[in-house]
Amino acid sequence: MIDFKGKTAIVTGGGRDIGRACAIALGIHGANVAINYHSSAEGAESAAAEINAAGSKAFALQGDVTSQNDIQALTNRTVEEFGQIDILVHVSGGIVGRTPIADMSDEHWQKVIDLNLTSFVNISRAVIPHLSENSSIVGLASQAGRDGGGGGAAAYAASKGALMTLVRGLAKELGPKTRVNAVCPGMIDTDFHNIHTKDEVRSHVANITPLKREGRPEEVADLVAFLASNRSSFMTGTNIDINGGLYFS
Repeated sequence: MIDFKGKTAIVTGGGRDIGRACAIALGIHGANVAINYHSSAEGAESAAAEINAAGSKAFALQGDVTSQNDIQALTNRTVEEFGQIDILVHVSGGIVGRTPIADMSDEHWQKVIDLNLTSFVNISRAVIPHLSENSSIVGLASQAGRDGGGGGAAAYAASKGALMTLVRGLAKELGPKTRVNAVCPGMIDTDFHNIHTKDEVRSHVANITPLKREGRPEEVADLVAFLASNRSSFMTGTNIDINGGLYFS
């Protein structure tokens, strides 16, 4: 059984989809949770309310993960309210837009890298001084980091591939005190695909997946909770696929 009682977690991008599911999963298992969100205030506040109703403590704080000031404000408030930090789950990220490399501006490239990769570096640097013994960091990579992504997603895929390598490097730097892992979701039913992936593409991908469906945010959250817990105590530097069998690494 996973038990996070007495533990404190930060979840970035916790206002919707996978991030919200992760925040709730950690809270339901007993953790106090600091929820960062950018624009999904309703989802973040309702997640905090659900966690508080379950007997843990939570708050939601708006912030931009590409802003060092906002990241530091989140870290400071978490430490002020809950003490040390035991778990960091970094979900924030996005494709921004499907743009082929040949048509890509420098600004688009940098925005994608900052959103997916630099933000992970910044939040990790902010929390490291406050991490407890036997702490855990879990990042959100992507199947795109393994296979190069779909059309117009090369920048996104590159950022996620770099994140996967960063996870390995951080695992070496932060062990044995802190374990660092990431998950690599395939096609999950989220706003990411509602906005950026055509319905016919989603149907095709689901049909060629051995499990014949898209994944659910809660299924990714269950894996994240496992990696954040002592049930995965001999795992660090791993990037774990969760894609219904669509891609085998």
